Amino acid sequence: MTVAVPASIALRLRDLYRSSCSPKADTESRLAGALQEVLQHPGNMIRAELAFRLGRSYDLPGACSEHLAIAVEYFHTASLLFDDLPCMDDATLRRGAACIHHTYGEGAAILTALALVNHAYGLLWKGVAHSSAEARTRTLEYVEHQLGLAGLLNGQSRDLHMREASRQPRIYQQIAIGKTVSLIRMALVVPAIAGGAGEYEQCLLDRLAIAWGLSYQILDDLKDVLHTAKDSGKTASRDEKLQRPNLALTIGVEASLRRVQRLVNISDRLLARIFRQQSRLLFLHETLDRFRHEMAAIVPGATEVSL
Repeated sequence: MTVAVPASIALRLRDLYRSSCSPKADTESRLAGALQEVLQHPGNMIRAELAFRLGRSYDLPGACSEHLAIAVEYFHTASLLFDDLPCMDDATLRRGAACIHHTYGEGAAILTALALVNHAYGLLWKGVAHSSAEARTRTLEYVEHQLGLAGLLNGQSRDLHMREASRQPRIYQQIAIGKTVSLIRMALVVPAIAGGAGEYEQCLLDRLAIAWGLSYQILDDLKDVLHTAKDSGKTASRDEKLQRPNLALTIGVEASLRRVQRLVNISDRLLARIFRQQSRLLFLHETLDRFRHEMAAIVPGATEVSL
């Protein structure tokens, strides 16, 4: 993508991602190897970048913003490690490399994911250390809601047990809100709560997270249908084989693109309202540009003008 955060921020966050949860000298060798392998492939870091810049925009100290950013990214990475397991999506490729369970075994992959989750909670506590007592409580309650039975876990379980008979756009959206939107909410709303944002701003950011999370999931569905593993860096064509929810398979590629366009339009309107409340969040426009660039790259013949 051609639109990016300042290079210094991106490099700093990648360095922190690689070093914040490094294996200890006495960490068992397979667990250490698996963890080190995961940390060397940070992905696009979009959630971490958003969380960091949101935190700084709401006057959280730089270190606290970094802690929140890496916590969100570790939660996301852990979810991918679980998602790739044979009992879930049975994937072979992630971020351009062999899935961890293929290289180090399922046990090491599970323990690596748990190590990231455990460390992420520690980083969260550090991230809200300078927030008010009320903000700390609300932040941690929000995180529990998004990652727990009402959020990510429920969405993932729905995804695993969805069958063709219930393959409807409404059900699809419920699943996406659980398994994908939850982590975008973590990136956008958690720093705002920790930084003392007003309830109206939090509400707008939450609605934006829904629009962006759904957009992100549809784009991921399109990649699964249209791209090879070489193109996307992960195992392709899994949704149809495993009978998992995929909007492009349900309503078609063109209809899916139109839905993303509607979500982009909704995002534009939400951003206008957000900017009236908080002008320091103007950088959020860059994420919409990322979606446009990604759509143009996913679909042959698509152009930024048409998006």
